[in-house]
Amino acid sequence: MKKNLVALLVMLMIALFVLPNSIFADPGKTIKIGILGPMKFSPGQQQWWAATLAAEEINKAGGVLIGGVMHDIELVKADSNEFLSVIDATTAAERLITINKVNFMIGGHRTEAALAIQEVVADNQMIFMNIMSAHPKLVMRVHDNYDRYKYYFRLVSSSPMIGKGIFTFINMIGDNIKEELGIDKCKVALVMEKAAWADPIVKVAPAVLKKMGMEIVGVWRPSATAADLTAELTAVKAAGAHMIFDGSAGPFGTTIARQWGELKIPAALVGVNVEGGALRHWEATGGNCEYEVVHMKFGRVKMSDKTIPFYDKFMARFNDIPATTASAYDAVYVLTEAAKRAGTLNCEKMVAALEKTDYMGTLGRIVFNPREDKWAHEMKWGPKYYTMPGGQWRDGKLEVVWPDGRHGGPEYVGFKWEGAVDYKLPPFMVEYWKSKKGSK
Repeated sequence: MKKNLVALLVMLMIALFVLPNSIFADPGKTIKIGILGPMKFSPGQQQWWAATLAAEEINKAGGVLIGGVMHDIELVKADSNEFLSVIDATTAAERLITINKVNFMIGGHRTEAALAIQEVVADNQMIFMNIMSAHPKLVMRVHDNYDRYKYYFRLVSSSPMIGKGIFTFINMIGDNIKEELGIDKCKVALVMEKAAWADPIVKVAPAVLKKMGMEIVGVWRPSATAADLTAELTAVKAAGAHMIFDGSAGPFGTTIARQWGELKIPAALVGVNVEGGALRHWEATGGNCEYEVVHMKFGRVKMSDKTIPFYDKFMARFNDIPATTASAYDAVYVLTEAAKRAGTLNCEKMVAALEKTDYMGTLGRIVFNPREDKWAHEMKWGPKYYTMPGGQWRDGKLEVVWPDGRHGGPEYVGFKWEGAVDYKLPPFMVEYWKSKKGSK
């Protein structure tokens, strides 16, 4: 009996050295991820929901193996209130770092707030995955002062790239307007919220639209929290615009879409509208957003094998479609995959691991531009990487209408995701312009 007991102890000691470390993983280890966003608004709520799905999936699968030790994920919610206060945003970020002791942060919606948060994370050497703020300065800082800002990564494209995508939608819609209404030159009104992220787009718009054979008939820059745009929209109609190029990262987006539909402004509405990517946009506008075109992070099309399953799971769980900031789902996976490769949660090693990211997510293939690139630590753009879809509201559904296989440059010719549909002009707009043409 004693001989058998000794043999058993010897076998157990051998197992401690021979078997994989994961067998004896410490179940108490945790990765704390701060989810920092405007939680009273749709973008913040969507960000939290998407991150929650990812964390639940990873924990259910056993967690994250880092350096031979299994880790669960714990999410910490923080309301940045950044649409209304930059100070609130930096305070929330500092609290996540100093009090909640998070390992990483995901967030960044309003550029002014993101720039301030970037300073906080640089001071504290904290990994910050930005999912929305688009100003070029955020990534140019990484390129120009790498040692200080290398902890910043962006799961969204810069304003110029977003602008490039939006200008492609505009080109597509402009061709539809010319063909269906029989006009030679499409007239465009710029109605963009007064915010830093939109400034680069407004600056380049005149030259880009001129090259497309279009004409700007006016520029309006209302407050990001404007609750009434009757005066601006009435002026747009009086200016004879065939198209409204709008830009909004906050509540302004609901206002312009609702009043555009209520007033039946005879101009196609297209642009950047973060609120416009959620199901509540249809409800908040009373369906008046129908035929509006908005930029999306993804739609219910086959951007990757993961896109539609995630889309349907999100919809079933939260009774909402995953909008722009639902990319927090991919952000959680990108961070945890990097932690696996790094074998540690150490920020310096995490930076190196994140720079080597090549992950197929719901957005498509996620690869970050290298530190030498002008757009350092921003995800690459293109048919082989990430492409920002254009979606049109139709009968309560947000249908992908771009890429359409025709517009966007040579690389997008023939490129159209399975499940995409053709763009359609608002019927009330077509009726208005055809009646004016007939009255002459």
